[in-house]
Amino acid sequence: MKFILGKKVGMSQMFDTKGNLVPVTLMSAGPCYVLQNKTKEKNSYESVQVGFEKIEKKNKITKSMKGKEYKFIREERTDGDTSKVGDEITVSVFKEGDEVKVSGMSKGKGFQGGVKRHGFHGRKATHGVKHEQRTIGSVGTRFPQHVMKGRKMPGRMGYDRVSVKNLKIMKVDLENNLLIVKGAVPGRTGALLEIRG
Repeated sequence: MKFILGKKVGMSQMFDTKGNLVPVTLMSAGPCYVLQNKTKEKNSYESVQVGFEKIEKKNKITKSMKGKEYKFIREERTDGDTSKVGDEITVSVFKEGDEVKVSGMSKGKGFQGGVKRHGFHGRKATHGVKHEQRTIGSVGTRFPQHVMKGRKMPGRMGYDRVSVKNLKIMKVDLENNLLIVKGAVPGRTGALLEIRG
């Protein structure tokens, strides 16, 4: 199973084998631990539950968390996986040259207007347009006398689940549990990431 949880460390750059300068993202991945195996007979589907970052403070652990004292718990669908409860998953499951899919929550940008959120061009800068350049204009119609669902309007922007596919692994650092991939991944520094092979 090529699945691991990690955190975004930040961006940097490195030279590839041909001497080209490549933008890279550093991710601190694992170690993760298998907490539960779900089977078709018992749960009607097959998956593996994985925990990341053990909670050390005793007062943070509730009764319902017994045996799963981890800050982040995620589930990955499998097909005949042989991993057992307690198995450790490290960055060693990946190797240089592999292509991975990285999922995470994008940076939150707060409440934004139509120009920034949807790319509206705004109103004209003259001919009686005062303090209106970035407004979205008319939103309704004569019938059915209400704003239609799905209308592009100002609102909360960002902090959506984003997946980036086909990111090439440039380097695997086993000592420091680091994965270095070519390109950018979603989220701020320290954001939780799901890395799939």
